[in-house]
Amino acid sequence: MLFASLVPTLSMANDYVWPEAQTRLIGDNPVHIIKPGEHLELIAKQYNVGFLALMSANPGVDPYLPKPGTFVTIPQQLILPDVDYDGIVINLAELRLYYFDPENQKVHIFPIGIGSVGRETPIMKTKISQKRENPTWTPPASLRKEYLEERNIVLPDVVPAGPENPLGTHALRLAYGTGSYLIHGTNKDFGIGLRVSAGCIRMRPDDIVWLFDKVALGEKVRIINEPVKTTYEPDGSVFVEVHRPLSIDESEVGKRVLTQPDPLIAHWLKSNQMNFSRYRAALAVQSGVPIEVGNAFAQNKAAPEGAAEL
Repeated sequence: MLFASLVPTLSMANDYVWPEAQTRLIGDNPVHIIKPGEHLELIAKQYNVGFLALMSANPGVDPYLPKPGTFVTIPQQLILPDVDYDGIVINLAELRLYYFDPENQKVHIFPIGIGSVGRETPIMKTKISQKRENPTWTPPASLRKEYLEERNIVLPDVVPAGPENPLGTHALRLAYGTGSYLIHGTNKDFGIGLRVSAGCIRMRPDDIVWLFDKVALGEKVRIINEPVKTTYEPDGSVFVEVHRPLSIDESEVGKRVLTQPDPLIAHWLKSNQMNFSRYRAALAVQSGVPIEVGNAFAQNKAAPEGAAEL
């Protein structure tokens, strides 16, 4: 067990060494011991992980009044998405943004906020089309109407740059569609690691500054929705990482949406005498951290063809 006192506090991206060949499992899960006055949102900021990710990894811990002395798992071990390691990759189900930097052999990972139910962030393959410092914000007509009818708030046609601007200090425009989707900062302390935006991707202020300075116009961006990630590692171990699937409408909000076993993975686990029940449990618990469901080498079984893509 790795305790948080033994690792440095992370204020921006969680940086990982470029993965070795045939492996997608990276990082470790340090443990933080709660001090008097701390709560999960504060701890999420300290380690730069998402609020929901921290809650999912620590079921039963009161997010606002946790008991001092409680051990809290920091979800910093993960399975990389099954994508090309190039540019920006956003996994909506994880509420994470990956920036792959092959030149420096690093993977930089950030927690994000995404579109709320009814204003979903779309799946896409696109690129960065514009970089804006101190952006203005033009609320769409539908959002101005919603604020007026539901909150009795009149939004201006244009919000100038400054502390009241919800886009924060930096914005990266995506080329998708009419260019209305952004990766941007925020002027709020809460909302990272949650479904809170009108469809854009929201980052913590320091994180968007780091990413803004790093990326170039034309940088590739891919947005996926992959709640279940599975990897077969070179040592024969098989891990599964399960996140809560995104609610597709208001009727699912606040409810646990169950994920059914993948028939191919289920068949392979059973045929190799591996822990199928542990796989099903991971799908039900949806902890968001990798769980080992067995080791094929321990069963003296050969790796399946295409195992790295399980």
